[in-house]
Amino acid sequence: MFEWLTGRHQDRAKAENLYGAVVTLARTPGFYSRFGVPDTPEGRFEMVVLSLFLTLERLKSFPGSEKLVQSTIEAFVTDMDDCLREMGVGDLGVSKRVKRAAAAFYERAASYRPALATGDQAGMAAVLTQHVYLGHAVPQAPDLAALAIAMWQMLEAEGEARLASGAALESLSGLINEP
Repeated sequence: MFEWLTGRHQDRAKAENLYGAVVTLARTPGFYSRFGVPDTPEGRFEMVVLSLFLTLERLKSFPGSEKLVQSTIEAFVTDMDDCLREMGVGDLGVSKRVKRAAAAFYERAASYRPALATGDQAGMAAVLTQHVYLGHAVPQAPDLAALAIAMWQMLEAEGEARLASGAALESLSGLINEP
């Protein structure tokens, strides 16, 4: 009788676990030390967005993944809300900033998608320079673009179960941290 409720709870728990793996990946020290991503709330946000985009883009290729994708995006929005409140943003300002964060995710996804689809490292570097490095030319941008494409290629080789559980993301940390 209450199967819909239990199933929804399981979907949410699975999405929260996957989103937790995305955040863990985004916090990998190599992003900040090796690739020069600013170790600021904005820089960490950009790495969450990049990691989430790569994960969800791959997950979408599996039939029946729509619920998990949507629930993972909801986990992202909830996390943004929680983070903003922890940073001291008042109740009235939180919803506006959460909407901006969600819009930023979709904007970046639309920017990353064409470069990723064609393996265009220069195009990806330009998009990353704009968003991650705030338009400043930095020598690490091409390396971060190559990393994003390599991460995508690794995720393409992963099966649905490993990806949905977040286990596939653990192997990417080594790629980020290796010299």
